Amino acid sequence: MKTPIILASSSPFRQQILKKIALPFASFSPDIDESSLEGESPQSLVHRLSENKAQEAAKHFSDGLAIGSDQVAVFNNKVLGKPHTKENAIKQLSLFSGQCVTFYTGLSVFCIEEQRSITKVVPFKVYFRELTETQISNYLDLEQPYNCAGSFKSEGLGICLFNKLEGEDPNTLIGLPLIELTKILAEFGVDVLSQASQ
Repeated sequence: MKTPIILASSSPFRQQILKKIALPFASFSPDIDESSLEGESPQSLVHRLSENKAQEAAKHFSDGLAIGSDQVAVFNNKVLGKPHTKENAIKQLSLFSGQCVTFYTGLSVFCIEEQRSITKVVPFKVYFRELTETQISNYLDLEQPYNCAGSFKSEGLGICLFNKLEGEDPNTLIGLPLIELTKILAEFGVDVLSQASQ
């Protein structure tokens, strides 16, 4: 009997990543307040929100494992929001030119039967090339990543903005650390390679 898997996210990017490990899953979009608490560190924020998302989704299912994830980008000790406009995205990418941005991705798996979570925070560093105004403007016109923290999509043309990526798992940058996820699933008795289906 396969353990039901629930992805607590409406993100098409996270759904695409989870499909890579070939386990069937249901998706649920948790409605939670994602505001940070006063004095809360970026790591604490994504830890708390990923747990809250998994636990909120779990309330709507009778059994299985609910997966929650949340991500922030940090530059100069400040959390970066989504740019929403080209003007804001130009400001962000101009600041990042020749610099390093750190992404923290929270990952929480909540076992509904045991009422128990395992939660991790996975860091990932992105080193930007020196970028010209023309390169930044052209990139934004082509990919329009205005709903992405950091103003880029690393799975697309955004990869051309970087000198180097530093982290255990490239999936982390897109929003779901699969290597860490498979380790946590194993702790709950789900061996992905034994249960994956074609």
